This record gives sequence, C-alpha cells and structure tokens, in this order.
Amino acid sequence: MASPRFRRTRIVCISDTHNCTVNLPEGDVLIHAGDLTNQGSYSELSRAVKWLESTKFEAKIVIAGNHDVTLDKDFYAEHGSYFHNQDPQSSADCLSLLASSSSITYLCHSSATVRLSSPDGPHTIFTIFGSPYSPRHGLWAFYYDAPTTISNHSELTNLWGSIPLDTDIVVTHTPARTHCDETDERRATGCEALRRALWRVRPRLAVCGHIHDGRGAQRVQWDLGSQNVKYAEASVVRWDDPGVGSKKISLVDLTGRKAPCLANDGSPGGGSNAESSAVADAHADLATGRRVHEPKSVQYSFGSDIVDAQIAGSSIIGLGGDPASGRCDSHALAGRLGRQETCIVNAAIMKSRYPHIGGKKFNKPIVVDLNLPVWTDNGA
Repeated sequence: MASPRFRRTRIVCISDTHNCTVNLPEGDVLIHAGDLTNQGSYSELSRAVKWLESTKFEAKIVIAGNHDVTLDKDFYAEHGSYFHNQDPQSSADCLSLLASSSSITYLCHSSATVRLSSPDGPHTIFTIFGSPYSPRHGLWAFYYDAPTTISNHSELTNLWGSIPLDTDIVVTHTPARTHCDETDERRATGCEALRRALWRVRPRLAVCGHIHDGRGAQRVQWDLGSQNVKYAEASVVRWDDPGVGSKKISLVDLTGRKAPCLANDGSPGGGSNAESSAVADAHADLATGRRVHEPKSVQYSFGSDIVDAQIAGSSIIGLGGDPASGRCDSHALAGRLGRQETCIVNAAIMKSRYPHIGGKKFNKPIVVDLNLPVWTDNGA
C-alpha cells in the first residue's frame, strides 16, 4: 500500500472568548477550546454560535468550558439557580444550539473524523477528540476531582483513558500539567492525568485554554526510550510569537517551512510485525540486562531556544520491564513509533481576568500550519 501524501492544513485555534468576538485570520479549520460565554445563558450561547457559524472555515470544532454551565446538564440541574435564579435556562435548548448547527462539530468527550472536501481546500483528513472537563476549582461546570500534587498516582483520574490512540488532534479545555498551564503566580495548574494521556496518544496537536496566563505553544518531544521512567519527556521547546507587537499572525509552523517539520507521522497503531518485534526485543534486552540502542540526539530551533531533542531509535523501551507487567505500555508503542512529538497550544483569547481592571485585553488567535494526510475517493 502506498504511503499517504501530506498537505499543509491551516488550523486557527481560539479559546476563552467569554462572550467576545474577535477578528479571525483565514484558515481551513477553526478550533474553539471552550468558555464561549460567561455563564452559558441561551442568549449568550446563541450570539456565540451565530458568530462561529458566520466564519468562513470548512470545519469548525467546538467544545464547552467550565463557564458554559448550561451545557453540563447534570451540573445545571443541581446548581443552575446559583447562576440564573431569576431567569432559569433550558439545558436542552442551549445544547441544541450547538448540536443542531449545520456548520459546527460539537464534541463532548467524544471523537470525530473530519474530511475536508472543499474543491479549494487541502483535501486532508484527521481524527479529533474533544472534551470540556477541567480539574475542580470553585463551583463551575464540567469539573472533576484531581490531586493538587502527583505524589499519589492512585488519585489521578481515569477520565482521559478514553482518548483513542489513533487521534490526530486532542482538544481539551484544561491544559496538561506543566504545559501552557502556568498562572501569573507561577503555579502549574494543569492536569497530570492528561499529560500522561498525551504521552500515550502522542497526537500531532493538542489544543486547550482555561488558564488565560498560559497562552502560547510548545513542542514536546516524548521520551520513548527511558528505562523504568513513566511518561518521560525528552525536551520542551517554547514558541516565540511572531505576532507580538506587529500585524503578523501568531503562526506556529509545523510543516518545515519556517521551523522543522513535526516529528509525528500520525501512525495509528496495530503495528507492523517489524515494529512490534522491535518493541518486544527492547523489553527482552532490558529484562536480560543487555544494553539497548541509545536514541539519537538532534538539535533544532523553535523560537529563541535551541535544545537537545532525543529521537528514539528502533529499540524502544517505553515504560520498561516485562511486557506482561503493568509497568509496560507496549500497546501505546507498537506500530506507533512515528509519533514522537506533539505541539501543545493554549489558545486563550481573553488576556485579562475578572474584574478586568483597565478594560478587557485580548490575545490574537494562534494559527497552526500542520501537515495532514490527503484523502482520495478510493480511500488512499
């Protein structure tokens, strides 16, 4: 079978618009990572949906955030009076605004396959998972309990285990821990369980919001060859925004034009025999004490930083140990060794925080150029 061709696809990423509309650059796909509104009323949501439907993108992917309270039906049934005591809202009506939209794909801890078919578009295809959930902080929607430290692994949520391994793009309202999640108080507020899920899935792109101060992008090289170290990272390179103080778009190039191409071929798994054998051989080497192949070291620039990035070789250890043990994650490795890097984007539009002293301030949308596989009528 011939390898798929790839074509540049432009993805415009936004989040945390909170009832505001902003000018959007042109692109093929629009992703909104939640908090369309302040309190999720029908009037707020209808204005947001009308704005999104008016934008000229072939595909529009939307998830909710913790402020979109009416979209969390169970939460609103219990706590709705706290938000709309004088004017109760209908969760069903609010949900229908998004679910019935002819141009918006609304995801609520679910997946979709998007096939761009416009004659003028890139004709590419990708799988995307979207979820509105965030660690609990106050009384807001779509919350789950998460430990404040990662010392007790048993407390980590299993919520993110449902992200399919073949996912190309993951959209969550919360950031992953230590990735675009730092507040002005220099606290990491993201989810460790999500970070570990991103290691397992290793999507091409992960888009989030929620933490306004964390707006930005990072390229994360996953360490797939660490002996007995779970969910390790080889390097993290922060993005320098070319749109700061200029009329340029805030562009993240992952295609090789302005920065090195993303080290992620989107391999879906299932594994070729050769690749599965390489994983098994690496585990056998570890079990018998033989030295495994060292990963290659390369350098690349993505903004102002130059870092050593560890590119795993053919002998992969993953989480180490006997493949039959719980410490081994060969299922996440076999057939998927081409997934070595993920670009993580926090696309929060709202720059200021309530009460917005001096007026509301906004970030630009973040534009991501990403190579995605081209589809054809015969499925190639």
